[in-house]
Amino acid sequence: MFFLFAYVRFSVYAFGISHSCCGLRNRAMFPTRPLVAKPARAAHRHRTGSFARKSLTPLKDLEMVFDCFGARKKVVIAMAHIGALPGSPLYDADGGVQKLIDGVMSDVEKLQAGGVDAIMFGNENDRPYVFKGSPEGIAAMTAIVQAIKPSLKVPFGVNYLWDPLASVAIGAVTGASFVREIFTGLFASDMGLWQPDCASAARLRATLGRKDMKMLFNINAEFAHSLDQRPIALRARSAVFSSLADAILVSGPITGQPANQSDLRDVCDVIKDVPVFANTGVNIDNVRDILGMAQGVVIGTHFKVDGNTWNAVDASRVKRFMDVVETLR
Repeated sequence: MFFLFAYVRFSVYAFGISHSCCGLRNRAMFPTRPLVAKPARAAHRHRTGSFARKSLTPLKDLEMVFDCFGARKKVVIAMAHIGALPGSPLYDADGGVQKLIDGVMSDVEKLQAGGVDAIMFGNENDRPYVFKGSPEGIAAMTAIVQAIKPSLKVPFGVNYLWDPLASVAIGAVTGASFVREIFTGLFASDMGLWQPDCASAARLRATLGRKDMKMLFNINAEFAHSLDQRPIALRARSAVFSSLADAILVSGPITGQPANQSDLRDVCDVIKDVPVFANTGVNIDNVRDILGMAQGVVIGTHFKVDGNTWNAVDASRVKRFMDVVETLR
């Protein structure tokens, strides 16, 4: 655990990032806590971190999902897909890390102009995927997020596929508000047997002084089949109870494909003290139904040119989608 953090910290230096850029100036080793908005009203002061917990009122009836979003309802987290990182087969060594920064900066500008509520940086282009991030990949993603951070006008999160420890480490040192990963469960997947280690990820977050950074639990992994035969709603309840999930995400079978709406409904029916998000396949045609159940969505593919995951962001698609969302808030 110590060596992972030590490496990520070193990686910031390796790509020319200073202590002050990382927000490490005033805390010897760890970043300052990101600023968050105050709760909108006194009735919401019984909170742990950024989410309402142990409330007698169902979360769907409350105004806030994240404190950093203020009173905004029906949150849209947009994916900023970074190009293939160093060490992965599709990495463009000629373009280097600067090309990756330029590409994701262009996408982020379009997403923010379109009115999304948050940005989540992800390494979806690092195919084939791995369960343990490479040193060069973790270093590069840390540097890229740091380079983009001064341009951000909305909260941000990170997800290093499919490594919970790398996600937490990068999120912690860059000042992210949240991280997403597969933290719990047991899956047969394209990458082999999938056994995430939630306990180590949660302990790393605490060790790095970032208990304020929320962990978003994707409970049904893409590219995989759960070997846990419990119903998805029970797995969701268990993740909140035993693994301290700050939010539950429900996914489809593959990137860009929607979650089964009956699964999403079942989870929303039983999870009342943390937010539930649809994690894949959200589009302008199904968002009304989805946000009728869930507190928010994570969206990537639908915002891309021609709805293709691997294309650049299409600003007009973002604007049309967010116009619809505004009518649902």
